[in-house]
Amino acid sequence: MVTLSKIYTRTGDGGTTRLVGGQEVGKDSLRIESYGTVDELNAIVGLCRMELLAPSDGSSIVDSERERLSEWFFELQQALFDLGSDLATIIQDRWPGQPLVEQSDIDKLEAFMDAENTHLGILKSFVLPGGTRLNAHLHQARTVCRRAERVVIRLSHEEAIGPLVVPYLNRLSDALFVLSRRVSQLAGVPEVLWRK
Repeated sequence: MVTLSKIYTRTGDGGTTRLVGGQEVGKDSLRIESYGTVDELNAIVGLCRMELLAPSDGSSIVDSERERLSEWFFELQQALFDLGSDLATIIQDRWPGQPLVEQSDIDKLEAFMDAENTHLGILKSFVLPGGTRLNAHLHQARTVCRRAERVVIRLSHEEAIGPLVVPYLNRLSDALFVLSRRVSQLAGVPEVLWRK
């Protein structure tokens, strides 16, 4: 159980923070940058979910699809929080039952992509963000996910990380791309394609 009675502690005023295991590290360390970028991604996924539920551009996605995708976004936010736990804890400090990324999380992303892709046509050009606000937010999430992947890979050259962190981020960026295409289709809005 998590209990937060006081939000500020002043302990980070000197530019350091503590990992889950208690180690003090610089706030600019790659480990902090890694899970901080995952946290940024989670915030954008929350934005995507809110845009889906209350579209500011009058998107016409049917309610049943909104509910289905809203649940997917919510589950994704939970998994991203687990990913943050994975990255905020040095391997030797893990404890039994700690929330971590699991193979089942990667399997779910692959199954989701496979299912959504059955509705989409073959791409014959590169896709640009746009068409709907949700599409653009999903592309923003995808690019932040790719940045998180790059930072985590740099971290892995210096410290041990969970073996599923990079594969999960890699799959997630692909899933966000597929979903960006699918939400445009569900909204009846043509994709924005790159013109050579």
